[in-house]
Amino acid sequence: MCQHQPSCPEANAADGEAARVVAAHPEQGWSLLCNGVVTFDDTGELLPDGSTVAPHRGPALHISTAA
Repeated sequence: MCQHQPSCPEANAADGEAARVVAAHPEQGWSLLCNGVVTFDDTGELLPDGSTVAPHRGPALHISTAA
């Protein structure tokens, strides 16, 4: 679990990409976030449950933005 204060957002939260980087590998094009998400330089993501998010601009398509 996240030890940061305030806590990092969950992987499936609308602001999930705002979690802190815990391992960065820019030479390989990816970073691991505190919430278990692997982000790639092309803006794609690998979620902790093994599902993927295609490269995107703006909020990830798996995020519900219903008001």
